[in-house]
Amino acid sequence: MRELLGFMTKEFHHILRDRRTLAILLLLPVAQVLLFGFAVRTDIREIRLAVVDPSPDTATIDLQSRFQGTDLFHLVRHETHTAGLQDLFQRRLIDMALVFPVDFGASLDRAGGADLLVITDTTDPNTGSARQTYARNVIDRWTRERGQASGSVRIVPQVRMDFNPTLESVNLFVPGLIAVLLTVVSALMSAITLSREKETGTLEVLLVSPLRPWQIISGKVLPYLALGFLNVVSVLVAARVVFGVPIRGSIVLLLAECLLFIVTSLALGVLMAAVTGSQRTAMIGAIMGLMMPTVLLSGMIFPVSSMPGWLQVVSHGVPGKWFLLISRGIMLKGVGIEYLWRETAILAGMTLVFLGAALRAFSPRLD
Repeated sequence: MRELLGFMTKEFHHILRDRRTLAILLLLPVAQVLLFGFAVRTDIREIRLAVVDPSPDTATIDLQSRFQGTDLFHLVRHETHTAGLQDLFQRRLIDMALVFPVDFGASLDRAGGADLLVITDTTDPNTGSARQTYARNVIDRWTRERGQASGSVRIVPQVRMDFNPTLESVNLFVPGLIAVLLTVVSALMSAITLSREKETGTLEVLLVSPLRPWQIISGKVLPYLALGFLNVVSVLVAARVVFGVPIRGSIVLLLAECLLFIVTSLALGVLMAAVTGSQRTAMIGAIMGLMMPTVLLSGMIFPVSSMPGWLQVVSHGVPGKWFLLISRGIMLKGVGIEYLWRETAILAGMTLVFLGAALRAFSPRLD
């Protein structure tokens, strides 16, 4: 027992000396609980609503007030025609639209019934279906109350689901799967590779060679750039051939955006390797700091709009969120760079910041 206790004491001293790994191991469970508790939510918190009312009357105004009186719907646009609705959906300014026909109130009073068009963005099938259900509940409640007051009233909602009308979940997950795949191949593997060079001491030999730090880093990560691009192509081909996932936009633009995200992930991997001292720490840090935010905070599984306000702000710093908006916009909505320039600029800016920080972290001399 004396020898066993001595060996265990030595291991405890070894763990305590590696403070970075110790901090990750102690804080990781707490961070996971907090992150999962706030991010894993399927409830809908705010539905941005546009109303098209070509001939306002008491009935349309009353029904609109019912939507505004709920905690879920937020009226952001009021139009008199449907010409600009598609643009609003593509720019992600609205989630749902109510389109009243001309003389909606007169039709209710004269014939006892009227049609009402409800258009929903179903890029996320689960969220889109929930939004439809909430809208129909408001309409049904208003119809019953109006029927009790003025006789038999009937409204027939005509549902139209845009961008993913079949509600195929694979159409939602494939763009997110690309983001996770590139994070694993590019960020995680590059971080482990460079950390292994530091841990074995071979990086010191490279740093005192005629090669400059950027040349060393480029030589290490460029193979993963090619590998990541090949993975993107194979995933897109498989998704299209096997599952019929649409690619409504430019395939050239989609591949260019994927290439940009690969460079972003590689820069994050290099930065992670620079600030960690071992493969184990780099791996845990990459999983905790890169993969988990990509899965939970990018909107891949859970809508960002359902998260608390402060966590939505944190999600702005996750590159996977911006790539997911870009890939879903191109694949499902068929939009071009004129709609995605802001997300592309943010992703490019993140890439430059991460690359600069990574190059500065790998100085010609190691501590």
